[in-house]
Amino acid sequence: MSAVLPSPLKVGLSRTGIEVKEFFREREQLIFTFFFPIIFLGIFSAVFSGTDFNGGVTAATYFTPGMIASGIFLTSFQSLAIAIAVERDQDVLKRLRGTPMSPQSYFIGKIGLVLVTSVLQFALLLAIAGLLLGVDIPTEPSKWLRFVWIFVLGTASGSVLGIAFSVVPKSGRGAPAVVTPVVLLLQFISGVYFVYSSLPAWMRTVSEFFPLKWLAQGMRSVFLPDGYEVNEPGGSWQLGTGAIVLSIWLIVGLFLAQRLFRWTRRDAG
Repeated sequence: MSAVLPSPLKVGLSRTGIEVKEFFREREQLIFTFFFPIIFLGIFSAVFSGTDFNGGVTAATYFTPGMIASGIFLTSFQSLAIAIAVERDQDVLKRLRGTPMSPQSYFIGKIGLVLVTSVLQFALLLAIAGLLLGVDIPTEPSKWLRFVWIFVLGTASGSVLGIAFSVVPKSGRGAPAVVTPVVLLLQFISGVYFVYSSLPAWMRTVSEFFPLKWLAQGMRSVFLPDGYEVNEPGGSWQLGTGAIVLSIWLIVGLFLAQRLFRWTRRDAG
């Protein structure tokens, strides 16, 4: 009798453990993932310390949601798009292809890594924001339930889009030069580094087509005071629209990841 192979889910969960162990062995990646959003939050809090953000909101409080959203997008989309391109270039994926691992199991492993690192990154950032920068942490259960679904949708859509986008760089060495500008552009137009309502109308219109804008706006709905949504261009948090857009990107990302993912470089045949 032939041996029964483990399910793709079981293989994927096992792969998650390996991915997490490998991640924590890379000191440079650890520093970038966990401290990049914190450093930027500290810089923006200092630069805009005397700015009035309406309703008594401090600079640290206003920029915390954007840095959380940016951290999720960096950990999911940017990290995966670059890391997978590098693994493909170094024939890591070619070796994995010779095992019983399916693409779906590989995806589960990467998404599991993103969930683990995103939770740890968020916890560290929130601790620094609350203890050192005076940011008020929400206590209402409804806001934390809202945070959970926004967080899950954001990490999931960012992850599958990162997997799909990993086929764009022609080599692992060139991956950061291809991926990073895309992320920076989305950060600038999505209300991460600026007050979203102060951006030009055409820029806000463009940002509405992409997930980071809705992820950042959703996080503002969690961490900014009740009633602050009147300061948004639409006069509300538009959570329903945000959920729809993030879900569409999740579905699109899953489809593209399944269709475009390659174990080897395009020039390898």
